[in-house]
Amino acid sequence: MDAGPFVVDGIRTQKLHPWPVRIMHWINAAAIIVMIGSGLGIYNDSVIIQGLHFPEYLVLGSWMAKNLQWHLAAMWVFMLNGLAYLIYGIATGRFRNKLFPITAGEIWETIRETMRLKLSHEDVTMYNAVQKTLYIVVIVAAVAQVVSGFAIWKPMQLSWLTDALGGFQIARIIHLTGMAIIAGFLLVHVALALLVPRTLWAMLSGGPKITTRTVEAAR
Repeated sequence: MDAGPFVVDGIRTQKLHPWPVRIMHWINAAAIIVMIGSGLGIYNDSVIIQGLHFPEYLVLGSWMAKNLQWHLAAMWVFMLNGLAYLIYGIATGRFRNKLFPITAGEIWETIRETMRLKLSHEDVTMYNAVQKTLYIVVIVAAVAQVVSGFAIWKPMQLSWLTDALGGFQIARIIHLTGMAIIAGFLLVHVALALLVPRTLWAMLSGGPKITTRTVEAAR
């Protein structure tokens, strides 16, 4: 396991992905896969969109009760690990350093380069504008999943929350939409990691060392 960050005069030197980030990343990945697989089974038991039914080979759990057990178990892992990730990202300034600033012009330029298949990603320590946007969107979607998930799980006990989301069926639609966003992000994320293997290795090994300003120094 790599050594912790080294801070001098408000400048932190550490690996691109410190060990807490790597651990939380892979825990989240496993929890998301379990939740998607079990969630498909829960959806199949009470279809929202007529004609949309997921094949059994994608489903985790042999029947509704098993689907729900898998889903709830993974939900607690995802929620607690995700909360730790948010606290870590905000407290260390990682989110501020990695995801901001971001402009519409940068997003458009990155999309143009991606459409030209310019995916070399020479500097793995920097996120391009599209990556920043995708990470922000998936973080928001994950929060929405937790909120809508509780509204669906406890519609009577948390009726105020279910009502605030527009009712039980609307909460289910929000939850399904969030799952689609996260699943889409996961597919793109994996595809890019395979196209640029250095990014995958960086998440396994920690990647190169970088220097960033601490939160205190930035104030």
